[in-house]
Amino acid sequence: MVTQRAMDIPPFIVMDVLERAHELERAGEHIIHMEVGEPDFDTPECINEACRKAIKEGKTHYTHSLGLLELREAICEHYYTKYGVTISPDQIIITSGTSPAMFLLFSALLERGDEVIISNPHYACYPNFITFIEGVPVSVNVHEAEGFQYTTAAISEKITDRTKGIMINSPSNPTGNILSAQRMKEIASLGIPVISDEIYHGLVYDDEEHSILEFTNNAFVLNGFSKAYAMTGWRLGYLIAPREYMRPLQKIQQNLFICANSFVQWGGVAALKEAEDDVVRMRNIFDERRKFIVKRLNEIGLGITVEPTGAFYVLGNIKNYSTDSYSTAFDILEKAHVGVTPGIDFGDNCEGYIRFSYANSLENIAEGLDRIDHYFKEWVEG
Repeated sequence: MVTQRAMDIPPFIVMDVLERAHELERAGEHIIHMEVGEPDFDTPECINEACRKAIKEGKTHYTHSLGLLELREAICEHYYTKYGVTISPDQIIITSGTSPAMFLLFSALLERGDEVIISNPHYACYPNFITFIEGVPVSVNVHEAEGFQYTTAAISEKITDRTKGIMINSPSNPTGNILSAQRMKEIASLGIPVISDEIYHGLVYDDEEHSILEFTNNAFVLNGFSKAYAMTGWRLGYLIAPREYMRPLQKIQQNLFICANSFVQWGGVAALKEAEDDVVRMRNIFDERRKFIVKRLNEIGLGITVEPTGAFYVLGNIKNYSTDSYSTAFDILEKAHVGVTPGIDFGDNCEGYIRFSYANSLENIAEGLDRIDHYFKEWVEG
């Protein structure tokens, strides 16, 4: 018999959209992809070369279970240079993407019934990880009218004696908004460990991102190389944690994963040491796309009252047309041949929205939005 835990885990809806889009493509349809958060850029060549060099030199064996010391040292240097915070290599564990890092973290942090506070909307998989570990996700609604800002007052109302963490994600998926330094400082002052997903750091426009480690050591940081360095398929992430958690985290890693891919880790070293010019170039292109998509969505009538300043997502408000984002997203895919993500994937407080990713070329974004415009005029308005 299949376990109840396996039966109950919700699907990652954006992947269902993507997989249906692939079916349509195999049938000959031209799909514009605005559903997945995957940069359309090739990985910078300096990273590719470092990986090829590692393979050529036979660096294909197990590494330390915490990861290559050289990579952990490079992460320490990066956090000191960018945020002015000092961490030690023995506080870092390298993982095969941030998802395993999340699994390790919640496994070490939560007993059955322990709670983690998350915003609503939130990254789709946060509550699924927490629930799978037999923890309890506790939602705090954030609203468009308030800039989708996570407030200390609302968080405080949800704290109980079972609260083991407060999850933050800045820049945020799906809203693209950023928490201010003052807001992060206030959240840190609540005395609950803060779990900071910093995967979209490096992709910020007209604003500045902050690491939670600037404000407290009572924190866990999730980060990786997929987004800013266009390394999604490399599956390389890391977790920064207080020292008292490191040995338990290491033991879980040893048993479940052993270590991250060795030659991929050498690519991570090159990313941190050599790829900054590439990151700046990609960020500037993303910014151009961001400005275009916000303007065009407003013209279409999917009002963007909160302009995103980070990541590569925009939430379009479709409440004038539909309150069923799931059906609408799949209908858009079938009729307009544009992949978008239904807001319900990010929590019930995101119903009535659709997330658009601008991790695609400006040409494709323009065509996709023209199709969206036609869809709402022809199929919805009639």
